[in-house]
Amino acid sequence: MISLTINEKHVEVPEGSTILDAARKLDIHIPTLCHLNLHDIKMVNQGATCRVCMVEVAGRRTLAPACATPVAAGMEVKTHTPRTIIARRTVMQLILSNHPKDCLICAKSTDCELQALAAELSIQNIRYTGEMAQFKKDESSPAFVREMNKCVLCRRCETMCNQVQTVNALSGLNRGFRTTVGTAFNLPVIDTTCTSCGQCVAVCPTAALSEVNNVGKLLRLLNDPDKYVVVQTAPAVRAALGESFGIPPGTPVTGKMVAALRQFGFDKVFDTNFAADLTIMEEAAELIHRIKHGGKLPILTSCCPGWVKFFEHQFSDMLDVPSTCKSPQQMFGAIAKTYMAQELDIDPARMAVVSIMPCIAKKYEAGRAEMNADGYPEVDLVLTTRELVKMIREAGINFAGLPDEPFDDPMGESTGAAVIFGASGGVLEAALRTAYDWLTGQSLEKVDFAQLRGIKGIKQATIPIAGMDVKVAVASGLGNARQLLEDIRAGKAEYHAIEIMACPGGCIDGGGQPYHHGDISIIEKRARALFSEDKGNRLRKSHENPAIKKLYADFLGEPHSELARQLLHTQYVKRSRV
Repeated sequence: MISLTINEKHVEVPEGSTILDAARKLDIHIPTLCHLNLHDIKMVNQGATCRVCMVEVAGRRTLAPACATPVAAGMEVKTHTPRTIIARRTVMQLILSNHPKDCLICAKSTDCELQALAAELSIQNIRYTGEMAQFKKDESSPAFVREMNKCVLCRRCETMCNQVQTVNALSGLNRGFRTTVGTAFNLPVIDTTCTSCGQCVAVCPTAALSEVNNVGKLLRLLNDPDKYVVVQTAPAVRAALGESFGIPPGTPVTGKMVAALRQFGFDKVFDTNFAADLTIMEEAAELIHRIKHGGKLPILTSCCPGWVKFFEHQFSDMLDVPSTCKSPQQMFGAIAKTYMAQELDIDPARMAVVSIMPCIAKKYEAGRAEMNADGYPEVDLVLTTRELVKMIREAGINFAGLPDEPFDDPMGESTGAAVIFGASGGVLEAALRTAYDWLTGQSLEKVDFAQLRGIKGIKQATIPIAGMDVKVAVASGLGNARQLLEDIRAGKAEYHAIEIMACPGGCIDGGGQPYHHGDISIIEKRARALFSEDKGNRLRKSHENPAIKKLYADFLGEPHSELARQLLHTQYVKRSRV
């Protein structure tokens, strides 16, 4: 432990801590812009690029960046002297001098860290004027927009993309006034190894990176009398939506979300959890088939489109390992435009399926060429949780005061196994509940697999099932996925099944969720909300869902039938690693 004083207050912190770490232990606020603190990774931008967190250290001639300066025994630090305040204001004035002034119409207006920091430092005018950097807007991706005129060179996106996700799609380019963060050879982002995971968007302090906004398209759909518009909502959305309306983090708001969506005029409001149960039926059947017939193991879950694109780029020699199942979003669309269209006597050409997702990669996934059912796009439009928040506010809906309403039938019923899809480990836990019953012919009584839960990046367990030791692993965050897959490729690890989610912590921390600004406790509370819904559900195994049983009896036949493979399974594409 290292002893030091900050603002004449004594503190002890572990060796290797920074001044910023020590200050936070004392509850002393030091403004930051480029600093990152992520889940089980202590991720600090060691470049200290923004220089906003400058402090005075006794005995040093120059100011020191708190986020990247290690503590030392006996160190004396002052955080808010006239000198540090002047330095911070000067840095912010220089940043703002090269930043657009269109805050009123900016995608991150009122949720912009630069805007909040300028207010905190009482900056009310721009001292420096002159030429401003100009970069071409990149709108090539269906998931997010790059507007580098708004970049403040904090390099958070680069840190996230390269060090955490190991996608390596972004890098610092050029020098001097032309410095920017961009792609190799300045390619449009759609032509790179980018997975659309959205974690760069989640950590960007400004609107240099923002999701593609589909609210206008949705309003036009809802206003088209020739369209029958249905909406599905992912499990992680209900665990985070309430935060934006003053409801404590970790409070599930499922019924209020349904009520709000009905007010917009959707013809039906459905639950993606129905399709999550359907996904388990197909994935569990596929796992059991591989185990019994010597198929390729481990099987990797394929619910996450960011993860799917990652292995298509980075592990294209292993395309036979992942499950061929589509994600719940796409399974829902496929069943909606076939089975449900028949049940409701609706022409599939008239039906539009809208998804509310915690993830911007779902926007990309919906546009993949293979995602169609009987010649129709399975999902027509995807909005994020943040976009839904904007719609609810614009409509003047008192969200917190809404009554709880149920989902519509025939695709609104689901089990507890489905809702935990939104948290890391949940998909695998749900699959094990069904696989156990099917392999043993007995009913699993203790359905909670606590060893697979939590936001730790890699989790492993051995589950005894029908005389076998079934070895499983869970990875959240693409860097952790890389570690697992490289061990498998090298023959250092053997598993039967692996769940992988692109976003650290799973969909609860998806790139389209309300910004939590590094408060990890919010992610943990979102996870607890999902597991509490699971525990309170009378049905906790996907194969017990009566609506799923009816779907197979009336339409699909059985898991992995010819029709099920046609509608609910897909194939993968080998992509360039450049």
